[in-house]
Amino acid sequence: MDFTSFLIILAQALAVVVVLMTFCAYAVLAERKVSAWIQGRVGPNRTTLPVIGSIPVIGTFLTRLGIFQPVADGLKFLFKEDVTPAHVNRPYYILAPALALVPALVTVTVVPFGQYITEAGEMVPLVLADLDIGILFILAVSSLGVYGIVLAGWASNSKYPFLGGIRATAQMISYELAMGLSLLPVFMWINAPGTDAALNLTAVVQGQQGWWLVLWQPLSAFIFLVALFAETNRLPFDMPEAETELVGGFHTEYSSFKFGLFFVAEYAHIVIGSAVFTVLFLGGWHPLPGVPLQLEGILGAISSVGIFTTKVALLVFLFIWVRWTLPRFRYDQVMRMGWKVLLPLAIGNLIFYALAIAAFDSLK
Repeated sequence: MDFTSFLIILAQALAVVVVLMTFCAYAVLAERKVSAWIQGRVGPNRTTLPVIGSIPVIGTFLTRLGIFQPVADGLKFLFKEDVTPAHVNRPYYILAPALALVPALVTVTVVPFGQYITEAGEMVPLVLADLDIGILFILAVSSLGVYGIVLAGWASNSKYPFLGGIRATAQMISYELAMGLSLLPVFMWINAPGTDAALNLTAVVQGQQGWWLVLWQPLSAFIFLVALFAETNRLPFDMPEAETELVGGFHTEYSSFKFGLFFVAEYAHIVIGSAVFTVLFLGGWHPLPGVPLQLEGILGAISSVGIFTTKVALLVFLFIWVRWTLPRFRYDQVMRMGWKVLLPLAIGNLIFYALAIAAFDSLK
């Protein structure tokens, strides 16, 4: 690889990370506005910039929309006093927030978010690294995020953060199994005899040019989505935080920028999880079931990215909607659901599709 190619790849990686972080910032704003809408409140509607706010109609509209609130929130976390308690294990206490955020930034490299069709009809996926084992990479790296939470709970040397870290570990183990088993029927379906898709995520999207997999495998999609809620520690599965029980959970002893990193890490995992769900079950960048996107050139690339981003945004809205609708589960209910409900369902679902695919193949 020459130096020019390296610079191009580096620029692409930085662009993707910047877009992801911007998406996370406005996902926080969406959380606040949607929760206000659900509860009959107003939400952020005062933050503005002097130049923009002085524009008669547009300035008022953008201010009421809260479009500049993420800027204020980011500056607040950056400039607040950073308090480090004396009783913490300092090196690991500082390392934990970065360890929680980095896996989300790494997994985005293998998620395809669009396509570019050349004049010759060749499809080029828009992805930083189009790995043949993309889904294994995502499962392996994303599960490392729990180490940041566990390390934060342990390094805080406090009982409530420690309990939050233990809960995060137990919850990850309980739902990771169901999540992995829910994906096996997907790749069995995509890798039916006569195909050569392996574990490539782009091939999964191309395999959904007809009907999306959420229509063929609704139970797999449901199990994966529930496990995704648990993996991202979102209500009703926010056992590692659980303010009513653990004060603030694993990040009780954190403040300022370090707390902000945990905050951003949660939303980064939500955005990446929504993107993976879109790739696996919602047809990726194809607009409708049975209607593949076949536009060529730059227009097709922009359309594919726009369709993909819209689906991800709708799934983020679903995460927010569920959080402000369902009450928190008890810890024993979370464990029971993972081991006694989701895991048997995932195993039964896997057996059913294995037999169905084998029977369908024998009839050919």
